[in-house]
Amino acid sequence: MFVPLKGSWALIFGVSSGMGKATARALAEAGCNIIGVHFDLAEGRQQAEQYAKTLGELGVEAHFFNLNVAAKQSRAELVPVIGDLTSGVGPRVILHSVAYGTLTSLLPTQDGQEAEVPGVTPKQLTMTVDVMGHSLVYWIQDLVRAELVPRGAKIFAMTSAGGTRVLSGYAPVSAAKATLEAHVRDLAVELAPRGVAVNAIRAGTTVTPALQKIPGSEKLIAHCRDINPGGRLTRTEDVAEAIVALSCTDSSWLTGNVIGVDGGEALVV
Repeated sequence: MFVPLKGSWALIFGVSSGMGKATARALAEAGCNIIGVHFDLAEGRQQAEQYAKTLGELGVEAHFFNLNVAAKQSRAELVPVIGDLTSGVGPRVILHSVAYGTLTSLLPTQDGQEAEVPGVTPKQLTMTVDVMGHSLVYWIQDLVRAELVPRGAKIFAMTSAGGTRVLSGYAPVSAAKATLEAHVRDLAVELAPRGVAVNAIRAGTTVTPALQKIPGSEKLIAHCRDINPGGRLTRTEDVAEAIVALSCTDSSWLTGNVIGVDGGEALVV
């Protein structure tokens, strides 16, 4: 059954960039109020604040919070605010689109000038998996305790092809994405009795600030543009449109999946 989003709330982690930013706008255009969490400094913070105002001009409420998504204190501070803003109901849509981690190899390597690039450290690996993987679980735990995950809620987590493939310099993030996908499966089962759907969204190659930080991303972008059956790369708007469409159903039967939004890219890579 189709359920309009107008007047409901969405909680978006990573709202100031990439998939989170595009999805916030698409949901706002559908009438959904936005609670956004981001972690930016100086100019980035100002841009995020301006974007919240832009969303508000669409006729919805938009409240952005500049907080470390992985910090326990951030959850302690924001969960009560979420309760107040949503009048104790909680968000209908939750999107975990967090791209913050270490990009390197697991083992020491040689760069083009024969200088050694050290492999990932325990601190870097732990931080990357915690921020991009485990933080979803911690937020859902606290929201469930506060009774702010209503029946019919849709939870989405942004993963990537790197969760199952080897990309140069992507090893710690690959581990985080694999962890995130495992959490999606378990959360889907544990939240099923509550009528809550949990899915991972695997976008095709999309030019975002996060992608451009990956070593060799220029070659990856060119390759995927050439082979995509749709004749172009995936856009953030493609992902946002899919999330809005999936959020408009009252069914919780589509759950525990990794859903590709890539124009068929994964079929021909």
